[in-house]
Amino acid sequence: MKSADWEVLTRATEWLNDGHTAHLFTVIQTWGSAPRLPGAVLVVRDDGHLIGSVSGGCIEDDLADKARQQVLPEQPSIMEYGISQTEAQRFRIPCGGRLQIFVEPLVDAAQLAPILNSIEQRKLLKRSVNVTTGQIKLANVLPEGLPRMEGDWFHTYFGPQWRLLIIGANQLGSVLASMAQVLDFDVLICDPREEMQAEWHVEGAKWVYGMPDDVVLEIEPDAHTAIVAVTHDPKLDDMALLEALKSNAFYVGALGAVKNQEKRRARLRSFDLTEAEIAKLNGPVGLNIGSRTPAEIAIAILAELIQVRSQQQKMGINVVENIRCTA
Repeated sequence: MKSADWEVLTRATEWLNDGHTAHLFTVIQTWGSAPRLPGAVLVVRDDGHLIGSVSGGCIEDDLADKARQQVLPEQPSIMEYGISQTEAQRFRIPCGGRLQIFVEPLVDAAQLAPILNSIEQRKLLKRSVNVTTGQIKLANVLPEGLPRMEGDWFHTYFGPQWRLLIIGANQLGSVLASMAQVLDFDVLICDPREEMQAEWHVEGAKWVYGMPDDVVLEIEPDAHTAIVAVTHDPKLDDMALLEALKSNAFYVGALGAVKNQEKRRARLRSFDLTEAEIAKLNGPVGLNIGSRTPAEIAIAILAELIQVRSQQQKMGINVVENIRCTA
């Protein structure tokens, strides 16, 4: 399953190949309760057809009108919405929110080809566009943060900025791996059981061979990594958790009922883990939404990952805002 960016840019490529022109819009920054996060993309065709989103729909309508009237910028530039309270109300931006959007004309499918190639290869691409000259620079990078303006350059990112290591190639692991890729996670799978490896058929997920604890150490989890153990076999799940809880992973979770989690925490205390490290364990894993089937459990897990990830992103945005206000 492909990410939302892939769907948007693939459709835009088809339009360009059919002889249309278009504009690519990317959210640079938001203030207040803006509907979409920085990095959200929208492509508007010359006749007003559009795919993607930078808001709840009101700004899209305005951009489509501008496309039909042929008044969108002919050079890379920056647009802002919600600058005044009147404008915020006109475009129905909640709570007086404000959006800063980078707009770039598209005339050739070759402009999007490197982005799609990077997404398909599940590599993180940094794309930098010069507002003055239109020059484009591309570089494969490690996660660097949110899109931003830096002088005359607009830097944005395509491809997975987040990793998910799943311990367990069972049915739940398969469903979780498929769904997580749509949310732009780079999915890694570990399961030392040969029978599980033989039956694994999820496209896009990367198999990492080895025992769970060794694999966790091998991938060097950082603040953009989540680790979820779903084998339901303590011998395998606990091996991963022993290393995962000591790592910098932003999320560590394990499948199992409340009583089993209590037993697991008791086992973990017999190893060289501190109480603070054990407290990082999310177990039972996922939000409590009454899920029972593998698909429902996968949704609950991903919902909690999104919640934790969003909290981290919000903290990062707030830090940037504080720096800006005190500069």
